[in-house]
Amino acid sequence: MTRKRNLRTELIRSKLVDIEDSVSLVEENLPSSYEEFSELGLVKDGIYKRMEFAIENIIDICSIISSDLRLSVPESEESFVESLASIGILTQNMAEKTRRMKGFRNIIVHRYGRIDDLLAHKILTEHMEDFYEFIESIERFLEKTKEQSDRQDF
Repeated sequence: MTRKRNLRTELIRSKLVDIEDSVSLVEENLPSSYEEFSELGLVKDGIYKRMEFAIENIIDICSIISSDLRLSVPESEESFVESLASIGILTQNMAEKTRRMKGFRNIIVHRYGRIDDLLAHKILTEHMEDFYEFIESIERFLEKTKEQSDRQDF
């Protein structure tokens, strides 16, 4: 028996656009050197806020899909990610990257002590592609779900 999936596709797509917009803004304003980054002041704060917003949207998307597909009763934000990995929406590698993003978001939000700008710059310059990889994973899933839905409508 096939379970009808009532995904909030438009909401998910809207959040994907928000992620892409935020990542694009960060890339446009992120200097290649740590020295320049450390001197950005308010712009640096904006970069951190945009990253926080992008990662929040990633967590929201995982939550929405997990809830809409009734995958499991969530125990934590990590369980949303695990649910998506368990059915192949996210690879285990992407799930691990998503967990690391969430850890970075926690550092930004809670500002444990002070954010280590050197480490943050390294993360930002080396891991921006992870956001695009997440977007592609979700887009593939949405397209596959649409194709399955179209076939069921016949």
